[in-house]
Amino acid sequence: MKLAITTIDAFTSKAFSGNPAAICLVDQELSVVQMQSIAMEMNLSETAFVKRNVETDSFSLRWFTPTVEIDLCGHATLASAFVMEKSGWAKSGETIRFQTRSGDLLVKSDGEWIEMDFPLISTFEKEHPFFGNDFFGTKITRTAKLKGNWIFELEDADAVETCEPDFALVKNHSEEGIIITAPGKNSFDIYSRYFGPNIGIDEDPVTGFAHCALMDYWYKGSGKSNLKAFQASKRGGEIHLEKREDRVIIRGQAVKVLSGEIEF
Repeated sequence: MKLAITTIDAFTSKAFSGNPAAICLVDQELSVVQMQSIAMEMNLSETAFVKRNVETDSFSLRWFTPTVEIDLCGHATLASAFVMEKSGWAKSGETIRFQTRSGDLLVKSDGEWIEMDFPLISTFEKEHPFFGNDFFGTKITRTAKLKGNWIFELEDADAVETCEPDFALVKNHSEEGIIITAPGKNSFDIYSRYFGPNIGIDEDPVTGFAHCALMDYWYKGSGKSNLKAFQASKRGGEIHLEKREDRVIIRGQAVKVLSGEIEF
């Protein structure tokens, strides 16, 4: 069996930055074992599979890390919409409806930017039982909890950039992973990084789902409903956020870097 596959760098306009995702547009059902095996072979933070649902005028979308299927992924959703438009599965400016494990997600392109309507992820302040006030030599000023993950606010953007975590300790003391964040610098409102060793990703380059929680976290702290965010991984990525009641509008760009076939 041969399957077309495309690699997209998401949340960036430059190749070799942002977050890479492998995208497969499929006309026939693949098994979970097949999808997980392809994701393991691609060895990117996410591989996404899009299947057309003719009866409902929608598309099913599933995301896999190299080790597990996950409930929500921003950058691979953005990349999927980008590939669909370029391949003729969708038209520029029209709304794409994705059916996912996190409910229906609406996505549309707006010129060079792609806009995604995602659920706001609720956070609540809670002290971490292990890290307390220190995260690998960096002071933690505030902590919050969300399903499967933690948010640690550090003193400033430089602390986020220079943090060097021990991934074994992060793995042992989190369910999925840990988001670190701080007020931004330059033109950005916030900085962040995401470490997810328990889902097969020591550090995710740019993380859409984390920003669904960061929007809630920073809105509760500052009251700002629009944020320009930078994820300060080595690859780096820019995300624009807007809170609309219990939803988050996430805007980003994407660029194609590779296309081919996978045979199995």
